[in-house]
Amino acid sequence: MTGTKDIQQIKQRFGIIGNHPGLNRAIDVALQVASTDLSVLITGESGVGKEVFPQIIHQNGLRKHGPYIAVNCGAIPEGTIDSELFGHEKGSFTGALADRKGYFEGADGGTIFLDEAGELPLQTQARLLRVLESGEFIKVGSSKVQKTNVRIVAATNVNLREAVMRRKFREDLYYRLSTVPIEVPPLRERTEDTLLLFRKFASDCAEKYHMPAIHLDDDARRLLLSYRWPGNVRELKNVTERISVIERDRTITAEELRLYLPNLEMEKLPALINRDNEQKMFHNEREILYQVLFDMKKDMNDLKKLVHEIMNGNAVSSSVARKEESDDYLHPLRSIQEIETVEESLALDDVEKEMIRKALEKHHGRRKYAAAELKISERTLYRKIKEYGLD
Repeated sequence: MTGTKDIQQIKQRFGIIGNHPGLNRAIDVALQVASTDLSVLITGESGVGKEVFPQIIHQNGLRKHGPYIAVNCGAIPEGTIDSELFGHEKGSFTGALADRKGYFEGADGGTIFLDEAGELPLQTQARLLRVLESGEFIKVGSSKVQKTNVRIVAATNVNLREAVMRRKFREDLYYRLSTVPIEVPPLRERTEDTLLLFRKFASDCAEKYHMPAIHLDDDARRLLLSYRWPGNVRELKNVTERISVIERDRTITAEELRLYLPNLEMEKLPALINRDNEQKMFHNEREILYQVLFDMKKDMNDLKKLVHEIMNGNAVSSSVARKEESDDYLHPLRSIQEIETVEESLALDDVEKEMIRKALEKHHGRRKYAAAELKISERTLYRKIKEYGLD
């Protein structure tokens, strides 16, 4: 186990604020694994500060003199991500006017950090698995196998176990990436660190803009500690900077602080609804909507049965039978089945649109949180928003 002195030195070097045991444990594991070439998977909610841990691993490892490349996988379009990561040959696709090195070639001898790795397309996941297993990759448009010697550190705010179950993420890749897992705790579990972080951000902002630092009165401090901070450290920093710039009075009251906490009413209702309860409520609403669909389907089946009985009852009449054989009647039962298919399709679209709308409302239009709530990628959510006209 790394000593307390070593952990404190790392905090000072990388600007990490806090003394929570979970945070110290994450730093400890990062230091211990740094001297190896094992793959590391860093997990945690958006905004907790996952991006600092690959730097700790790189700077304290054997590859510290090699290149360090950080890649935001979620920000690269699916059609170009293979080219970005592995490079391409001239003429391999429209716009490929010259050969291009990919990140894995550029990071040879160093470390590559794959942020938002849970957003990688399945085809790219297969290519990444090959790099992890054999250190080999092939450029887009080429048949030549190339070698690279890189340390891979990945991070995600997606539950990859659930993604594996839903076949959105390869199981073999998950186990190769998570040789050493590091979990960064959310800010709501680091209550004792919140005031320390606030003071640090307030001091930095005061120094940057040449103004006195803000501070909180007693009620404001209690409010700060009770808030759940869904955006974690990033949200706390943004709130602190906004208050520092906008408020004239350097002593901030609870009333003033509330103006900068947009999720306060949702997060701190009198009934103390927590995230787990909100998730259950969301799923309950979805179950009710699906039950309505099942009831509609049952009604359609009853209607089909009734039409079928009417048809059989009229079969004794030869005149009716002849008419049923004519083009004018064209199988009423088949028409009912077609209507049912259209109705079910429309109903499912309505349900999906309503679920997306509710998720966006719940997270005040913040698409990243809405996508996580719906367990889909941000890319898919953007497409659905456009498709349903929810801009």
